[in-house]
Amino acid sequence: MAEPLTLKDHSTERQIFIDRVVIGFGLLLALTAILVARMFYLQIIQHGVYTTLSDKNRIHIQSLPPKRGLIYDRNKRLIADNVPAKILTIVKERAVNIDATITRIRAIIPITDNQIRAFRKRMDGQRRPFESVPLRLKLTEEEIARISVNLYDLPGVEVEARLVRHYPMGAFMSHAVGSVRRINAEDLQRLDQIAYSGTDHIGKIGVEKYYEKLLLGKVGYRRVESNARGKVMQELDKKLPVPGINLTLHVDSRLQAVAIDALAGRRGAVVAIEPSTGGILVLVSNPSYDPNLFISGIDRKTYSELRDSIDVPLFNRALQGQYEPGSTLKPFLALAALENQVINADYTIQDPGWFKLSNNERLYRDWNWTKNSPGGHGSVNLQKAIYRSCNVYFYQLAVRMGIDTISEYFKLFGFGRNTGLDLPEARNGLLPSREWKLKARGEAWFPGDTVNIGIGQGSILVTPLQMATAVTVLANRGRWVRPRLLMNTEIMPVSGSGRMPITNVPQWDSRNWETVIEAMSMVVHRGNQGFGENGTAWAYIGRGIEYQMAGKSGTAQVVGIKQGEEYEAEELDERLRKHAWFVAFAPVDEPRIALAVLIENGGGGSKFAAPVARQIIDEYLLR
Repeated sequence: MAEPLTLKDHSTERQIFIDRVVIGFGLLLALTAILVARMFYLQIIQHGVYTTLSDKNRIHIQSLPPKRGLIYDRNKRLIADNVPAKILTIVKERAVNIDATITRIRAIIPITDNQIRAFRKRMDGQRRPFESVPLRLKLTEEEIARISVNLYDLPGVEVEARLVRHYPMGAFMSHAVGSVRRINAEDLQRLDQIAYSGTDHIGKIGVEKYYEKLLLGKVGYRRVESNARGKVMQELDKKLPVPGINLTLHVDSRLQAVAIDALAGRRGAVVAIEPSTGGILVLVSNPSYDPNLFISGIDRKTYSELRDSIDVPLFNRALQGQYEPGSTLKPFLALAALENQVINADYTIQDPGWFKLSNNERLYRDWNWTKNSPGGHGSVNLQKAIYRSCNVYFYQLAVRMGIDTISEYFKLFGFGRNTGLDLPEARNGLLPSREWKLKARGEAWFPGDTVNIGIGQGSILVTPLQMATAVTVLANRGRWVRPRLLMNTEIMPVSGSGRMPITNVPQWDSRNWETVIEAMSMVVHRGNQGFGENGTAWAYIGRGIEYQMAGKSGTAQVVGIKQGEEYEAEELDERLRKHAWFVAFAPVDEPRIALAVLIENGGGGSKFAAPVARQIIDEYLLR
């Protein structure tokens, strides 16, 4: 018999369904509780953290570089300016691929390998996040247009307006003012990251470097909100930068131009100083270069031409050129001899045209000695020895004094050291002594060395700045003023004694100063009527002069001349010929300008360097 059909157990199914609903609801509640807890954690507990992260993505701090201080000459002519320029920059954090971006940019406008290298060094160096790094400076209008229409495809690329350094007078003032250059990797390692954020250039030489802290100013900033593509939507906050301090120099750009014109393309240097203040009126090194070439990054070819030029235009002859001073040293030797009582003003010798040390057959000849006319200057006293530049007189004088006394007295006029207030790049020259020769060459000092020092040759070396400084001390009758370029700033005058103490020359007999200065005046004006001769420079600059000038010419040999031979300039290579010197100050009684002129391989100092000095002093005193 078949078993009866079993009907559904509705009660059991209902219980199973209820159990499942309860379990599902429990799981749902658990998941909801977890979600709520997570939302509570993120929205409440971690609110500050994620708000900060969000702000970091949309709010950025942009540096506002300060306007660099301007530089003026003493007549308020602008010699270092800032001009607006359009700059192509890239923000690394916004660029998808730097290499690809640069490749696309190079297809639009010219970008050199040097510019790319400089960009990468700056980008990889110390910088703030989202700080733009310049790739190309001084874009043309056409280049700006090309970049602008392609910006949609160049994330992180911007065209910014910035102020760029500009030197209106170009090469005329380059060695006097110096220049700024682009900040390189080495600079980034030592510079204050905050102070130089947004700034692409730094003073590298001259006034621009020495007064960098004054000229730089203080950086500002602004907080901006940007969208996901990096486009600035609004400015939230702003602190304006503080401009750098403007400087006024003692340099007279008008005199600079006169000096350069007077050199007429010849290699050389001119330094002129105002005796009352020590202010440098002229600082010329010729040939020169245009510092504007270095602002946006000089190309390799142009830099190689400057660096490898036989005329070395990058070399500052006025501060760093070291030369034998020749006869320009004679007035200082005469002063030292008078003050040391080695001789008096009436001491007279008979000059046969040559000098010979005892127990030595070598002849030290006078400058006017020739085979056909071997005679010297005849009867010579101290003043004639200066205004006729008698070598024999000073050979004897140097031997009588000795190198120890000479070195001691020459130090008083600044030889052998850099005495400039704001000229750290100036060389020290070389003031020889027994100790120096033994240490440097391992040799004893010989009497013949002293003989050569007597006419400013041999081991002694000076810079044009040192000669101008020494002549300034002479013009001031022993009162020292430090040579300086800076006259004042817009907020305060310049004061202070500088890096090393300088004391006046000891209180020497005023008659000694006037004896030497009168003799230097005779160099330019008609000579002592008792001897019936004119000074060495009178024929070249003495005629028609409207003021009293004291001067001294000098001619320094570049190559030695053997015994019995004569100097024949036309037979020598031009660069082996003598250097021409002339030092002077005027007016004699109340000096307003003192200067030193050097012309490399120029020949006779009176004939070639003195006219340059006359043109500069005429311009300053008369025009």
